Amino acid sequence: MKEKSEILIVFSTELEAESLLNKLNAKNIRVYEGNKFKLKNLNTEIFISGIGIPATSYSLTKKILLKNYDLIINAGICGTYNDDLCIGECVSVISDEFADIGICYPDAGFKTLFEEGLLKPNTYPFSNGELYNPLKSNIDTELPKVTAITVNTVSGNTEQIAFRKEKFNPDIETMEGAACAFVCLKEKIKFLQIRAVSNIVEERNKENWNIPLALDNLADELFRILLKFSDKEQEEAVKTP
Repeated sequence: MKEKSEILIVFSTELEAESLLNKLNAKNIRVYEGNKFKLKNLNTEIFISGIGIPATSYSLTKKILLKNYDLIINAGICGTYNDDLCIGECVSVISDEFADIGICYPDAGFKTLFEEGLLKPNTYPFSNGELYNPLKSNIDTELPKVTAITVNTVSGNTEQIAFRKEKFNPDIETMEGAACAFVCLKEKIKFLQIRAVSNIVEERNKENWNIPLALDNLADELFRILLKFSDKEQEEAVKTP
């Protein structure tokens, strides 16, 4: 067992990372080189992937080719389809899928690559067309476990929202989650996707959003997860002869 575990926290934007940096500063935890900090037996690095599937896929792949990480945490805000989730609430994603990669038809119908037969639904890392996180919940906190869709275009009108809700029945929606999961599964790296709800998925109206609350709660949750992961790693080190 190595002395230090290497953790990468992936945000899509500087704004999402800022809340965690502020939290570290408030706890007098020194951040060096602008994006790195030590917490107990963890070497932790904050990484900005860029917004969307292409940016995340490219930048994260390039990043992990340069260094080996023991855990990657994809963190950020999300919209919720689930009425039981409140704005500001943090969740842990257990499955994700690409919801707008596929084929459109003249009658406005849509089929995924799996439904069209262009890709077998159990082709690794997919399972029944979805990307499941095999990491058990003993690493993260007791957050609600949710399903997600990842999209190139955020849902913002009634027709699009109703279609995606009926077809995929997701709890939340992001623009990067499945890309991060895909890369981590392909490279066999442990990962978590932790999101904070900033808004309800509805006709786009940012006046109803609460990004500051979501990001503040997200920073608190990330800090708790890091402490829990650190404790777990130390327990495993003690058990190792």
